[in-house]
Amino acid sequence: MAGSHHISRRDFIKITTAAVGTFIGATIGLPAIDFLIDPALKAGKTDAWIPLGKLVAFEVGKPTLATFTRSKVNGWEKTVNTYGVFVVRTSETDTLVLSNKCTHLGCHVNWKADKQEYICPCHDAQFDVDGKVLGGPPPRPLDRYSGDQLKVEDGTLFIHFLEG
Repeated sequence: MAGSHHISRRDFIKITTAAVGTFIGATIGLPAIDFLIDPALKAGKTDAWIPLGKLVAFEVGKPTLATFTRSKVNGWEKTVNTYGVFVVRTSETDTLVLSNKCTHLGCHVNWKADKQEYICPCHDAQFDVDGKVLGGPPPRPLDRYSGDQLKVEDGTLFIHFLEG
């Protein structure tokens, strides 16, 4: 019998076992690897339009702290952070929104109505009502939301928040 291939029973079992084992390993292993790696590869949302409240609720000329929370999933860890901004209505139609984080080291500033300035409790930095540096170590004014980072829809003030 020229040209006929003969395979032993032992070789047939080896080949069949390897093929079935590979199939089972791929069927179970690939989804398991995807399950383990997928959370680390997903990018969380880093920006969003955040509602701060009804515009009429913010008094003209008085800085008002508005706070909000954002949750972020990083791999398998979920963190929830609280952020704050000061909303200052400079007139009936104009609004100034300032971050409440000091530009020196990121401590939260507080509005002191008696002094008419924001004070950072960490290193005694002072900012005026518009966020400009009055004294202390900050390298720049308070960060502000303006232009296309602000919008009012149905009477509600929104900021375009970039999480960083």
